Amino acid sequence: MTQPQLTATLLAQDPAGTKPTLILGPSLGSGARALWGPAVPYLADHFRLAAWDLPGHGASAPSTEAFSMAELAAAVAALVEELRANGPQGPDGAGPAAPLYYAGVSIGGAVGLQLGHDHPGLFAGLAIICSAAKIGTPKAWAERAELVAAAGTPTQVAGSAQRWFAPGFIEKHPAVATGLLHTLQEADRFSYAHACGALAGFDLRERLGAVTDPVLALAGAQDAVCPPAEAGSIAAGVARGRAATLPSAAHLAPAEAPEETSRLLLDFFGADLLETTHD
Repeated sequence: MTQPQLTATLLAQDPAGTKPTLILGPSLGSGARALWGPAVPYLADHFRLAAWDLPGHGASAPSTEAFSMAELAAAVAALVEELRANGPQGPDGAGPAAPLYYAGVSIGGAVGLQLGHDHPGLFAGLAIICSAAKIGTPKAWAERAELVAAAGTPTQVAGSAQRWFAPGFIEKHPAVATGLLHTLQEADRFSYAHACGALAGFDLRERLGAVTDPVLALAGAQDAVCPPAEAGSIAAGVARGRAATLPSAAHLAPAEAPEETSRLLLDFFGADLLETTHD
């Protein structure tokens, strides 16, 4: 196994270096821009927004070897350090603007937990969205990886359309849903299979107590993949956790309920952000 190479996309910049940075993590099969784009208008006034893509998805190059969740988290940590080093400096010129926050969906949320476990203190707060400390079973992930590697990611479109969205969402928001499903269809099949392999080996249930960063576990009430009980388990298992549920969302909360998701993130990361204004 090896640490994959990831690419970040800046969704909201901060030339003055006065805003904290929020790192946005993807779900499996979705591109960062498609997943988080609907939430950007509600977050851009408060954060510099940088979203990373899984290997072979969106802006990131395909992976050539299998990787573990720990290696994926290490790749995100390296990307974050690069963003901080090359990004805007604070008003006093002494270093990057702080603090630094993280919000990830599904596999991106699992990476957030892994980051909290392996890289404590890198983030001032972690939002774990529509995710769990263990997602699915190793057997199911291995079977999906084998299918996708052989037949491609279009095999996952119909099932993902059912799992990702609450009933009626596709009909009400066809452009958002189509954009997400298009990214899935265009994803590199071997990279997708590698991500399935990482999920097959991921299980932090017995190690959540080692995560000491503040954690918000945010669930979609209609999520059959990672139901609200999983968010409750995360919040109860980490050192400093809380849980919340979005009534209208299933598995892709930032795309399905962008305003409500953003409000919960702002409430969690700091009430002062709600009052921050920028010229």
